[in-house]
Amino acid sequence: MASCRQQPVSLQQITVSQTIIDSTLSEDDSLQALIAPYKNRLEDALNAPLAYAPETLTKTDGARNTSLGNLLADLVLEQADSLRTLQGKPPVDLVILNHGAIRNIISRGPVTQRTAYEVMPFENTIYIVPMQGAAIRAMIAFLVASSMPHPFAGLDIQLGPGGSLEAVNIGGQPFDESRTYYVATSNYLVEGGDGMDFFQLGETPEDTGYKIRNAMVDYFTRVDTLRAAVDDRFVLIQSQ
Repeated sequence: MASCRQQPVSLQQITVSQTIIDSTLSEDDSLQALIAPYKNRLEDALNAPLAYAPETLTKTDGARNTSLGNLLADLVLEQADSLRTLQGKPPVDLVILNHGAIRNIISRGPVTQRTAYEVMPFENTIYIVPMQGAAIRAMIAFLVASSMPHPFAGLDIQLGPGGSLEAVNIGGQPFDESRTYYVATSNYLVEGGDGMDFFQLGETPEDTGYKIRNAMVDYFTRVDTLRAAVDDRFVLIQSQ
């Protein structure tokens, strides 16, 4: 009777070769032809005008708030609040984002989907964090002490001469420490990004699954003209 016996296997040799990828390599015409229709369709979608900016919006035109920061915070407030309304959930009271997440200006002229990708290239989603007294106070203290004009909306801060805190209004009403406020922000900040660890003082965050960039595109699609400016949502009251 014959039988099969498995012999031990051992590595005898390793052969390595290197392929240098540089400008000397020619493109594969068949591959380019295959992807061309998809690439062209994507380019058309990215470059199609959605809205118009009558003025260039930047994140550097104000000391405590900026035109572009205000636009982003305001549109996140509107879009996230609309989503919450559809879901039958409590409205969004305020928004806070981070200055560093804004990576480009919005130039005067047509605004496109590509604009949104240039301004907000990250995959950040909008989170809703229920926050009360101590958490809101910590957030206000962070904004007052920060050297960066972090974008926020639904919130007004007034500082007196010397930088003392004079007034805080949320939704046009004085801050009520006994209330639960629903704060919209990004997943990056919920995780303590940019030193915003005050979110840990809030209640359990909710991931809406709604990307900030998608909120931008939806807003651009909905409005005809982008209007934003440095305003008095964060001001220093000068002495008389």
